[in-house]
Amino acid sequence: MWQCKGCSAKTSTRGQLLKHYRLKHPDYGHWRPYPCPYISCPCTFKSWNALRSHFCRVHNREKSQQTLSLATFSCHVCGFSEVTSEKEYFTHINLHLKANETVPCVFKGCTFMTNIYGTFKSHKNRKHLGYSYSDFKGGIVTVRDSFNRPAPEGEHEDSEVFDEGQVEAQDLSQAGISKSDERMIEEKFAAMLLKLENVLHVPSSAVDEFLQDLHFLMSSASLTAINAIVTDFCTKQSHSNLNMKEIEDLASAVCIYNPLTKTLGHMGTLGTAFKRKQYFSKKFHVVEPIEYILDKESNHTYQYIPLLQTLQQLLTKNGIVDDIVENYNAQSKETETMQQEYRSFQDGEFFKQNQFLSADELRITVMLYIDEFEVCNPLGTSKKKHKLCAVYWILSNLSQDQHSSLSSIYLAILCKSSYVKEYGYEKVLEPLLCDLAVLEEHGVFVPQIGKNIKGTVQCVAADNLGAHGIAGFVESFSGEYVCRFCTGRFSDFQTKPVLSGEFTLRSKDLHKEHVKHAVESGKHCVGVKRPCVLTENLSHFHVTTGYPPDILHDLLEGVVPVELAQCLGMFISKKYITLDSLNKVIVSFPYKGKDKTNRPHIVPRTFLRKNTIGGNAAENWTLLRLLPFLIGDVIPDGDPVWAIILDLKEIVELAVAQIHTEESIGYLQFKISDHREKYQEAFPNKKLLPKHHYLEHYPQMIRCFGPLVGLWTMRFEGKHSFFKEVAHHTKCFKNVALTLSRKHQLLIAYHLHSLHPQKAGVEVSSASRVPLEVLKDDISLPIKQMYPDMTEVNMTKSADYRGINYRNRMIVICGFTDGLPEFGEIIRICVVQGTLNFIVSKFLSWFREPLNCNHVQVAKCP
Repeated sequence: MWQCKGCSAKTSTRGQLLKHYRLKHPDYGHWRPYPCPYISCPCTFKSWNALRSHFCRVHNREKSQQTLSLATFSCHVCGFSEVTSEKEYFTHINLHLKANETVPCVFKGCTFMTNIYGTFKSHKNRKHLGYSYSDFKGGIVTVRDSFNRPAPEGEHEDSEVFDEGQVEAQDLSQAGISKSDERMIEEKFAAMLLKLENVLHVPSSAVDEFLQDLHFLMSSASLTAINAIVTDFCTKQSHSNLNMKEIEDLASAVCIYNPLTKTLGHMGTLGTAFKRKQYFSKKFHVVEPIEYILDKESNHTYQYIPLLQTLQQLLTKNGIVDDIVENYNAQSKETETMQQEYRSFQDGEFFKQNQFLSADELRITVMLYIDEFEVCNPLGTSKKKHKLCAVYWILSNLSQDQHSSLSSIYLAILCKSSYVKEYGYEKVLEPLLCDLAVLEEHGVFVPQIGKNIKGTVQCVAADNLGAHGIAGFVESFSGEYVCRFCTGRFSDFQTKPVLSGEFTLRSKDLHKEHVKHAVESGKHCVGVKRPCVLTENLSHFHVTTGYPPDILHDLLEGVVPVELAQCLGMFISKKYITLDSLNKVIVSFPYKGKDKTNRPHIVPRTFLRKNTIGGNAAENWTLLRLLPFLIGDVIPDGDPVWAIILDLKEIVELAVAQIHTEESIGYLQFKISDHREKYQEAFPNKKLLPKHHYLEHYPQMIRCFGPLVGLWTMRFEGKHSFFKEVAHHTKCFKNVALTLSRKHQLLIAYHLHSLHPQKAGVEVSSASRVPLEVLKDDISLPIKQMYPDMTEVNMTKSADYRGINYRNRMIVICGFTDGLPEFGEIIRICVVQGTLNFIVSKFLSWFREPLNCNHVQVAKCP
């Protein structure tokens, strides 16, 4: 008896179970990977073909070996005959080959013979892979049942051989295809076309040609082949009374009434681009963008995707609602324990001070992101011509690990940057602000909960220019007041640290006075130019608590490249290194894993003149983290400039930490203060940047917003790549905002259609089931201690869990001793009852102060 892992259905054979998967769970491979139906096998696969290949490669061989264990094998060379296993039989054959005796092939219809062991083995693996005992020549194998009786003729055939096409064809020929099955096939095929056009960026014209050719192959071109197949089948069936005319009609019916044939061609529901768009909009519930007119005469428009409509569609998905409720309950329990840890925005002071969000009921929290990006080459002739301003949003109620997926980032507004500057944020954001006001006042209905849930904007993530623009602060960072967190003057930043308490933090009442003065006088007041459009239109959002700092732009693309340029220039002037030797080490360093993808570029020769080493955030982060390994051995101990780099490296590591305590925040504050003094002492002629001042606010901002890495713009920046790819492939710039927003909504519709209703656990693509008795003691003993009744275990070389890929020889943290981490190397990965287990070889480790890193060494066995 076989049981479906997606529901409670049971079947008598595995072929029927796989047919059940195909017919009853057509999207099974989308909302979570296809699992192997064998209970003892932990493997999961992302495609149907991968599962089929796994069956043929692994389980068919396993089954044939188990069946053949009760069989009598006879050797045609020496007359050997006894009850044995297949493995022992071929071991016997190999003895003849090693003695240079000629052995004929043992399988039906094969005249091959050889006296060379390697040739015979190669022939068997190449020509007869996946065989069963019915493939042996007559007289070689005699199958016996459990009572050691010869099996009746024909009973040894495997009735469960995995043949999806045969199983489905038999079912359709007996019962005919139902309307529901026909709709399922049509919808499945439509999802594939939706993916081709909007995920893989295949042009609709190319899809049209593909469907026309496919329609021809499935109708006219295949009619002759189907006619021949039916004729051959009827000829072999002696009881068949069909004449040639009936055979031709049957073959024609197979082509005409094929569910896919009906959907193809110009008359089909998916035959043209226009019909596909209609089908996608109806079946996949596409939330279409709405075009708003800014100036009718100039034809200035922008696109808005209704937030409430998208939110309503999201909250009809059971999996999303379950995650929201689970995350809310977990947060409530953490609040009750009163642990002074900062894990998310809900742990910050601003959330707790917001009576609407911190009320004792579930609220919808939305995080906005605003940024401008180029869809064309920013250095070409189209520079700034098609520059767009995008407003994205995410559902903050979901767990942090789900925010990193680009499909979880939704589009709200797409508008040309020039229009935003011409008409202002208030005009462009008007429809979004109306939806957000409705969300605050009335909420959205959640069917699973059975009531309306209210919500508001949690915060707005943006770079400094974008945050100041929408918040109403001055957008020039060379003026007197450039900080949105305090009222300090830029001239005081050079002599007074934030820790001194000389700078007054902005409050709601103080900001209200500044806005009033700025509006009445027409001039900015203490850096305030105008009121924040979100604060003016929303009841539970305020500008002083809604714009967190951004690690990506402040540190990784601001302070880090500037300070590295100064420090590297000092090392070169002291002749510790040369620019050529540094670049040579950067190029030749053996990067591993993600570092290989984000490997830093060489330092340009103009870095001192430009006062920065350039590079993007990921490259600068990698360079700073690996710099001790690149040049640490040539820098003298106690060098003050080297201490600046090590402090900066530690500050970045603390800033991107996902969990904070009061102790870690206090230590970060000390390191930032100490780093400022060292930097100004080493480079007295260099002015501190405004981003240096923003960095000094980080400890307090962590207390207010929670870990800042959860609010940075790194993943939002990655969303831009989709629009750039669409613009590159479509090459349509007549109304680029409309083209990109439509494509994006079709992409979101595809992801929502294939959204998994429950969280995926451990994902394994390949595993071997190994008896514990054959494993070494250092591997088997830990497994036996954890699972005393386990006799076999699934071993794999790689496994995915919660978006992280674990593999053999990977270094992981095993625990902590006196605050220092313990490291170990993964030597085996075991999957037991759906749980991921690591067998690690522990390292001896100690901290090396000069390099600011941990030195590890394999622990010797006693």
